[in-house]
Amino acid sequence: MKPTYTPICPVPDEQQPIVEYQALSESCFFRSCAGKWGGYLKMLAGFWMVSFPVAAAVAAASFPPAKYPVQFALGGVAGANFIVILVLVRLYLGWKYIRDRLSSAIVFYEESGWYDGQSWEKTPEILARDRLLASYQVQPVLWRIQRTLMGFGIAYGIGGILWLAVSG
Repeated sequence: MKPTYTPICPVPDEQQPIVEYQALSESCFFRSCAGKWGGYLKMLAGFWMVSFPVAAAVAAASFPPAKYPVQFALGGVAGANFIVILVLVRLYLGWKYIRDRLSSAIVFYEESGWYDGQSWEKTPEILARDRLLASYQVQPVLWRIQRTLMGFGIAYGIGGILWLAVSG
């Protein structure tokens, strides 16, 4: 990738926020939540479909499906949802890190290792460009992930109510 900062920028290319954003947005895993809703939901459904058999096996060990079908189903769904929530948290943390790096007026970087950290203050032009990118490209992705996490929270609440109704 070609560096986009001015030549006076001492930050190594791979640690520049704009380059980190480009790398993240080109990553297959992170790109999926920045595109269309259909692709995003397909990615989440894929993780859910892969995790459900494992969660169902664990639920079946605790609640035999023939004897406790509702508890088995709720346990399997809750377990699969938990895996998807972990995926969403990872996506959220990755995008949030990039948003924070883009929004910050100061870039922290390492020249050759963890022991020699430095900082560089962005020029006003670079700061304005990075903040626009954070506001119009990254923030909508974070909102999408937050809304999805809220949906899973509501699903857990409904599942809890159903569990109490069946078990009570």
